[in-house]
Amino acid sequence: MPTLLTYNVHRCVGTDRSLDVGRIADVIAREDPDIVCLQELDVGRLRTNSVDQASELAALLRMSSRFHPAMRVEGEEYGDAILTRFPETLMRAGPLPTVAGIRGLEPRGAVWSRIQVGNCFLNVINTHLGLVPQEQRRQAKALAGSEWIGACEGPTILAGDFNATSITRPYGTLVRHLADSQRVLGLKPSVKTFPSAFPAIRIDHIFVSPHIKVRNIRTASGALARVASDHLPLVMEFEIQV
Repeated sequence: MPTLLTYNVHRCVGTDRSLDVGRIADVIAREDPDIVCLQELDVGRLRTNSVDQASELAALLRMSSRFHPAMRVEGEEYGDAILTRFPETLMRAGPLPTVAGIRGLEPRGAVWSRIQVGNCFLNVINTHLGLVPQEQRRQAKALAGSEWIGACEGPTILAGDFNATSITRPYGTLVRHLADSQRVLGLKPSVKTFPSAFPAIRIDHIFVSPHIKVRNIRTASGALARVASDHLPLVMEFEIQV
């Protein structure tokens, strides 16, 4: 049974303010996922010792990596990645819309890989939405549109840090196209991932098409996961039904 993990790694800087790529890899490896969606990765940035975090994590986990820099300043990049141990093809990587006239907004984007799981092909889209409701609404609408979810044929998973709870309009836009994996299982209480020390908010989500049979949703437990990032990873075990 394949497993997907989505994780905002906070540029591999933990709640103890220590930069430790290996620690993030250890948290992920303990969950033994086949597909990993990561947000807030630094690549070549001075603030994190110029390490290519996407490539280093992929090497430590013995996976391939598809990284999309949502932000690029000269040679420094910051963005999201899909890692997997399965054969895969990059389908699309690009920006999401923003809002003009609001200072301090970070560019946002998404990356989409087509992954071969046994005899099936699975679309996986990884994203990290903004912090302002107006930009979140535009970004969710774009993800639901013809370039992303609307272009996917067959089994599809959308995962990431949406910075939006289940009572927001961006969430409502997305669940009109894909199901919330936690609601598919009817989990009560829901599995929360933020903040990592005392998770009380559900802003990391995994949305699935009808082809995906959700078998289990969990998060990492233990001291290592609570300190490695300000988020906990969200983990889904599933089957593909076509």
